[in-house]
Amino acid sequence: MSPLPPTSEDARWMQRCLQLARDAALADEVPVGALVVIDGVVVGEGHNRVEQKQSPLAHAEMEALHAAFAAVGSKRIPEAVLYCTLEPCFLCAGAILHARVRRVVFGARDGKFGAVRSLATLLEDPRLNHRCDVLEGVEAEASASMLRAFFRSKRSAGG
Repeated sequence: MSPLPPTSEDARWMQRCLQLARDAALADEVPVGALVVIDGVVVGEGHNRVEQKQSPLAHAEMEALHAAFAAVGSKRIPEAVLYCTLEPCFLCAGAILHARVRRVVFGARDGKFGAVRSLATLLEDPRLNHRCDVLEGVEAEASASMLRAFFRSKRSAGG
């Protein structure tokens, strides 16, 4: 699918994702925030809870998707837009595809695990039966800066 240009709503929702990422950092989690929006209404949001839940499945996108499924009463959300401060990984990209999310907007690329632009283009792969519109780079610097600061503090603390 061809990328759509950013909208004024994209910037607004990414601000909320950045706040969720800050909440994650305050909880000593990797600062990533995500939310799911349908028809201009947030139906799910989350931030990383990997340490809290002791689960590699507790990524921000997965938390937001779980909340959205509960809110709408369905495992499929084809009218949804998922916003995230960091490029989704393979786990999250797979869940996004299975949920039939229409559009994904993310901030910073993830050169180590990113499955949307960095290591693969999973959400737009023509071999799959569902594809998403993808927009990258909205609040990319703010997202990347928060991640750099978090990991810098971890290294300086010896953790």
